[in-house]
Amino acid sequence: MPKMKTNSAAKKRFKRTASGKFKRHKAFRSHIMTSKSSKRKRHLRKGSLVSVQEQKKIEMLIPRP
Repeated sequence: MPKMKTNSAAKKRFKRTASGKFKRHKAFRSHIMTSKSSKRKRHLRKGSLVSVQEQKKIEMLIPRP
């Protein structure tokens, strides 16, 4: 049976933690930053974890090695 291919887009956007969860970057940080408050921009810098519901979908795109 051939190897499963990893989805390239998902590979670039998500990283797996040691416990098996996925880290992601927050959205709305690419442009038009002048209209956003300093507090909002500061919170957008931090990463966050993928929700449990979405984690099942990402698991199919990035199989375990």
